[in-house]
Amino acid sequence: MAESFGTDAERYDRARPEYPRELVDRIVAASPGPDVLDVGCGTGIEARQFRAAGCRVLGIDPDARMAAFARRGGLDVEVAKFEDWQPGDRTFDAVVAGQAWHWVNPVTGPPKAAQVLRPGGLLAVFAHVFQPPAEVAAAFAAACRRVLPDAPFAAESRPAAEIYDVMFTGFADAIAKADGLGVPDRWRFEWERTYTREEWLDFLPTTGGLTRLPPDALAEVLSEVGTAIDALGGSFVLPYATLAVVATRLDK
Repeated sequence: MAESFGTDAERYDRARPEYPRELVDRIVAASPGPDVLDVGCGTGIEARQFRAAGCRVLGIDPDARMAAFARRGGLDVEVAKFEDWQPGDRTFDAVVAGQAWHWVNPVTGPPKAAQVLRPGGLLAVFAHVFQPPAEVAAAFAAACRRVLPDAPFAAESRPAAEIYDVMFTGFADAIAKADGLGVPDRWRFEWERTYTREEWLDFLPTTGGLTRLPPDALAEVLSEVGTAIDALGGSFVLPYATLAVVATRLDK
């Protein structure tokens, strides 16, 4: 699934939100220098933010279509999975991963990050957590149960905050075990965004569960969700929490 997001790279880049400026600034301030390796850079959303903050960014992504889009924005991107990527003698002041670290092998990923970090450098993995209004979430689940009854995202699930807490606890535990990295910190940034009907229906097809849906099934899901948003007045406010696990490369 990691390589399904490039199906519509332009939509992905347009619809996916940026990261809080406070997160970017905090990583830049804590890093020993400006050289950043962006793991799973996708279309370059966070890479452009780090570049705007004065960093030199190299991206890695397994999807050539996503990498091509990022390059059109002036970014330097190499196509590879992080586990397979060959750094040569290159090292970096920060290794970052936005919405991507869950695709990295939890055993080999943290030690490889430590390998390419300079002493005092940071490994920072982060992602957005959000929970749509109950009416919108229920419409989405109902439509998915009809068009793809066996899909895991069609079933009722735990709240997103609970799922992501488990995920980031796993990230922190794996990073803490990696040779060369210190005990990780966990950061949290809260913010919100208002979505119109059109903006949310533009965003949904970029999410993991829907990137591979057939067009007719996707249209049915979007129609039902759109009707639910219409009933709310055509828009809604979505609270976001951006979570991060951050560890420092130990001096040796």
